[in-house]
Amino acid sequence: MTTQENTSIKQVNCPTCQKIVPWTQAHTFRPFCSKKCQLIDFGEWANERNRIPAEDGPEDFRLDDLDINSQGNVEGL
Repeated sequence: MTTQENTSIKQVNCPTCQKIVPWTQAHTFRPFCSKKCQLIDFGEWANERNRIPAEDGPEDFRLDDLDINSQGNVEGL
């Protein structure tokens, strides 16, 4: 690879350890640097240390609040 080709490869930081990872097909765990970092991140999501905030979660949804007309269409959303 020439120097010019090398600079055009996008690089990202591993979300877990911040190591620089080239964004290429050869790096199968991208954006992670390794399987280990990928599994650490997965574990954080599974243990709910990471989450996407929401104002109204599924626990606030009630089927009783929906009006279903005689044709089976949902109204009131």
